[in-house]
Amino acid sequence: MRPVALKEFVGQEHLLGPGKLLTRAIESDRISSLVLYGPPGTGKTTLAAVISNETKSHFEPLNAVISNVSEIRKAIDQAKKRFELKRQKTILFIDEIHRFNKAQQDVLMPDVEKGNPILIGATTHNPFFSIVPALLSRSLVFELKPLTEKEIRLILNRALEDRKKGLGDEAVAADEDALDFLSKISDGDARRALNALELGVLTTKKEAERVHFTKKIAEESIQKKAVVYDADGDAHYDTISAFIKSMRGSDPDAALYYLAKMLYAGEDPRFIGRRLVICASEDVGNADPQALILANAVLQVSEFIGMPEARIPLAQATTYIACAPKSNAAYLGIESAMKDVAENKTLEVPSHLKDASYKGAKSLGRGTDYKCAHDYEWHFRYYNPTDQGVEKNFKIYLESLRKSAGFA
Repeated sequence: MRPVALKEFVGQEHLLGPGKLLTRAIESDRISSLVLYGPPGTGKTTLAAVISNETKSHFEPLNAVISNVSEIRKAIDQAKKRFELKRQKTILFIDEIHRFNKAQQDVLMPDVEKGNPILIGATTHNPFFSIVPALLSRSLVFELKPLTEKEIRLILNRALEDRKKGLGDEAVAADEDALDFLSKISDGDARRALNALELGVLTTKKEAERVHFTKKIAEESIQKKAVVYDADGDAHYDTISAFIKSMRGSDPDAALYYLAKMLYAGEDPRFIGRRLVICASEDVGNADPQALILANAVLQVSEFIGMPEARIPLAQATTYIACAPKSNAAYLGIESAMKDVAENKTLEVPSHLKDASYKGAKSLGRGTDYKCAHDYEWHFRYYNPTDQGVEKNFKIYLESLRKSAGFA
């Protein structure tokens, strides 16, 4: 069902709508090297092939998982010969280009810079983290978005009607709720929706010369959702970021959703536990010291009970931290102190605070005139408690000390 012309391509209106940069470049045959970045099933490979067709270029596909430097060099040499003999440009399409190491990516640069072949790389990883800057600077980066339910539905309808490439000859009677279900559950992945439709139709017995594609068949065909969540990619870091920010923002419902997404995708519960400990200290702090104790307990528990049971204590700590009063005063305090140490003159420990426990210390002036903090008021410069939770008591206490010492 891959389209061969730009007018057949579904989705990515932000890139391929009328008058958009990529559309203008394709229509005027002014394509330069591109990196197409986005989740699976959004049309990266298809778009590369369409560009090749529209610009009448030779399409040379490679997969970075199985290709090596010799194959890259061979493809480049053939592209040069093709241009010399036929004046035909070559689109060198490299799927999963983030899999190439630096040396492999460096091989591409001289010829990519000259414009033959034209490189189109496809990746599910953020190219600004996975592709060398020199190659990235010679390419335009376009991010493809997950398809909408309406766009997936259009693609499914085409597949059911197309007699040449689709299922048009199978005499399929598809229920509306079945197609609606596939459109929604596919999470913007057209390939996944089409695979499920094909599997359901071709494995269902015909009744009265027709295949009745029901919602039940659709549910059986789609199996478990493949949540977009790469352990070392954007989805991983974006989801944990949203998880922490939801707890920080006191939104237990959003925090539980992102927790569920991570666990469903197979995230290590110990990783989540460590983030809970950090959030409990950084964002709750002394407004509720119990949050850190609970988070640490959950981290230890998640290490020895594992999934699926670990989801329960993880949810307990998540909701506790989300609902707890918030204070980042301790975090801000140490950040301020660290900045002083890094940027200002390092202060020597005053003689009266130096260790005076060893023989001869007094003769060096160590510990002289030391006043015990238990006997006198003290003043702290970095830590400024908030009015949240338990920390409010700290604030009242410290303010009274500072006032009595003349600092208020």
